[in-house]
Amino acid sequence: MPTALIADDEPLLAEHLVSRLAELWPALEVVAVAANGLEAMAPLGARTIDFAFLDIRMPGLTGLQVAQVAGQTRVIFVTAFDEYALAAFDSAAVDYLLKPVSDARLAQCVARLQREARPEVDLAAVLAQLAGRAAPALTWLTVGLGDTTRLVHVDEVIYFEANQKYTDVVTASERHLIRTPLKELLTQLDANRFAQIHRGLIVSLPAVARIQRDLLGRYQVHLHQRTETLPLSRSFAGRFRQM
Repeated sequence: MPTALIADDEPLLAEHLVSRLAELWPALEVVAVAANGLEAMAPLGARTIDFAFLDIRMPGLTGLQVAQVAGQTRVIFVTAFDEYALAAFDSAAVDYLLKPVSDARLAQCVARLQREARPEVDLAAVLAQLAGRAAPALTWLTVGLGDTTRLVHVDEVIYFEANQKYTDVVTASERHLIRTPLKELLTQLDANRFAQIHRGLIVSLPAVARIQRDLLGRYQVHLHQRTETLPLSRSFAGRFRQM
């Protein structure tokens, strides 16, 4: 009987994956479900596991770090925002699942795992390729809207605002919450289009109507499609002096 490990720091997503795998691949035995990368290490070291479904972003150790010590276990990466890496995974015969995982995509993955013998893949080389690969600018965001999930193009975004460990995505008419922290998101955005204006704010440059300074010397960013104004910190004001 083939065996599998699932590691994801979001319990509901892990439970959903367990449930769908049970439906699509009844012969697969899920021998462990780990809540983070560190928890995933124990079952991998204790026994031979055929497949590991690893979330990429987890506390403690990332899925990429766990994969480095997975040995002969075949790794399937699960990712929400690492779209730039998908082509590399696929070309190296290391499969991936993009959150939210659809039944159709999971069925395709299962069929592939059942069909293919263990590939001769140099996983270490793949991981090294990913580590040295410069990510192209983020183009699409996966956001939740009520009971549905949809894609939002970054061209629709007016600004991003830090919301504790998450980030609000603000468009002309909507506000969404995504898991990516603002600091991490900044590295994925086109620097020619987006600029940080405050410790907790990134603004779309085409969305900026004007910059004004009040009587106390504080800078405020006025927007084309939103009525609120955004604070511009002095430490980030240099880029806007010519506006």
